[in-house]
Amino acid sequence: QVQLVESGGGLVQAGGSLRISCAASGRTFSSYAMAWFRQTPGKEREFVAAISWSGDRIYYADSVNGRFTISRDNAKNTVYLQMNSLKPEDTAVYYCAAKGGTLRAEVAGTPGLYAYWGQGTQVTVPP
Repeated sequence: QVQLVESGGGLVQAGGSLRISCAASGRTFSSYAMAWFRQTPGKEREFVAAISWSGDRIYYADSVNGRFTISRDNAKNTVYLQMNSLKPEDTAVYYCAAKGGTLRAEVAGTPGLYAYWGQGTQVTVPP
């Protein structure tokens, strides 16, 4: 069992940066692949980034590649999302998620494969 709690969301001007965090409980955090998704009202949850348990495999959505960086610190049971060059279209509730097993590129962005989810943190980038 893994419990996830996101933090660090807020309002940031376009072009600015923000780092959000996801703290996990449980002794087996290091065995889970982690991911960030985001969602806006009326839209489906959208994949943002994923990282394998060891950090050796990382995947990004095209819309954030080159601007966002996912990382993890297994000693702190925490995964991070560094967001740079933020745009108004990045406005969303950001959720972290965890899945056991390997992380494969072709399914890294499939929400249904992630067993555990946080409650979300709001990121707002005004026009």
